Amino acid sequence: MQHDKVLILDFGSQYTQLIARRVRELNIYSEIHPFNKIPTEIESYKAVILSGSPNSVRGDDALHPDLSEIRTKKPLLAVCYGAQYLAHFSGGNVAPSSTREYGRANLSFIKSNEPFLAYIHTGSQVWMSHSDTIKELPINGVLIASTHDVKNAAYRIDGEETYAIQFHPEVYHSTDGKQLLQNFLVDIAGLNQDWTPDSFVEETVAAIQEKVGSDKVVLGLSGGVDSTVAAVLLNKAIGKNLYCIFVNNGLLRKNEFQNVLNQYEGMGLNVKGVDASERFLAALKGLEDPELKRKAIGNAFIEVFDDEAHKLTDVKWLAQGTIYPDVIESVSATGGPSATIKSHHNVGGLPDFMKLKIVEPLRAIFKDEVRRVGATLGIDPELLGRHPFPGPGLGIRILGDITAEKVRILQEVDAIFINGLKEWGLYDKVWQAGAMLLPVNSVGVMGDERTYEKCVALRAVESTDGMTADWVNLPYEFLQKTSNDIINKVKGVNRVVYDISSKPPATIEWE
Repeated sequence: MQHDKVLILDFGSQYTQLIARRVRELNIYSEIHPFNKIPTEIESYKAVILSGSPNSVRGDDALHPDLSEIRTKKPLLAVCYGAQYLAHFSGGNVAPSSTREYGRANLSFIKSNEPFLAYIHTGSQVWMSHSDTIKELPINGVLIASTHDVKNAAYRIDGEETYAIQFHPEVYHSTDGKQLLQNFLVDIAGLNQDWTPDSFVEETVAAIQEKVGSDKVVLGLSGGVDSTVAAVLLNKAIGKNLYCIFVNNGLLRKNEFQNVLNQYEGMGLNVKGVDASERFLAALKGLEDPELKRKAIGNAFIEVFDDEAHKLTDVKWLAQGTIYPDVIESVSATGGPSATIKSHHNVGGLPDFMKLKIVEPLRAIFKDEVRRVGATLGIDPELLGRHPFPGPGLGIRILGDITAEKVRILQEVDAIFINGLKEWGLYDKVWQAGAMLLPVNSVGVMGDERTYEKCVALRAVESTDGMTADWVNLPYEFLQKTSNDIINKVKGVNRVVYDISSKPPATIEWE
């Protein structure tokens, strides 16, 4: 089945991924491409959205898209930088703003009988984020909405299906943002809303069957949501021709290896558990630098996985749990914040000695969509609701060098913290939580004796995608009980602190 598609051109805005996710919440498929790498098959897209940007249209570094196959030929929505670009280079005028146009604002004027603004009323809250402002509209521009401080908050161009706004409909602070996108995509551009988890499963299973045929596929399971959903999709498509390998790197949570392995077997997956704890600890011995630890863990995983894969005969494919943000972030677009943020171990091919073709069933979808697809597949909600857990595991939550004893200590601490969150009904209110073992000892008193033992930091954050995060204001009573339990029950710890740093400027993990 062919779905209607929306093309989102990325000019480097930190919100570009949010635009795509909001479009998909309308059950419409969207793709993000760099503004300077417009797909050649442009006719396959029914509408185009231009994102915001940290650049200025007035600067020497203004980003110039080639809109010759888009403008006047397809419905076009220009957001912030896009709106200013259309104005500045089409007979209008963009100048530095005399007032700070950032944060919440309210629409004070809405032109009547405008389909683009249907069901949106005066006073509707929008989110501004720009230092330039449109002083004069482009040729044939028609003003359709204003705020108290921004006269040209929204306009359209006569004779075209082109709309432009100087606010961000994709962020939650714009209360009618989803309605605005629906007005543009459904009522004006005429797109069908048929991109659903059910349709994704059905089409992906068929695509896997066509691509893989009767070949064997190997998949490294991590215990996380992405690899689990990928495994269940593949299992639905090719059954016992899927060979799953679940490696214990010795840096998982307490009892996690056996518990997750049992879950996988209960789901009918063809899975082999490999306990390589000692091999990973040996590879990490004496390493303190976070990047060296990550590389050692990654290299050890590849070696273990390759050893196990070679025990299988006639395997031709490697499956990976790559998701859409991995793909987007691994494509350098503009040098802006949504361009290359980090390299991903899932993207960019395999080591030379692993001559396998790649199948990535989740490559087109976001994390929240992965969970919805998992629910459609009947995966246990508890498994789907698991917090993100870093690939290197506790290896980057033990600051400094790693020993078996430090792993034991942190596993015990982490188990008390995570189980406590569940018992207090707090787990699902937190996006990610964990404990860090700090490379310092502190003085304490237990009974009448002086102690000199480890300090641990607890961390809990709320977020939607991990790009930004706020620390969670956990109840004092919970923190008090958790601290007491850790100090009383975990040998080697005499001090507990709670991390109240947000991202940015801090990161979620400490390493």
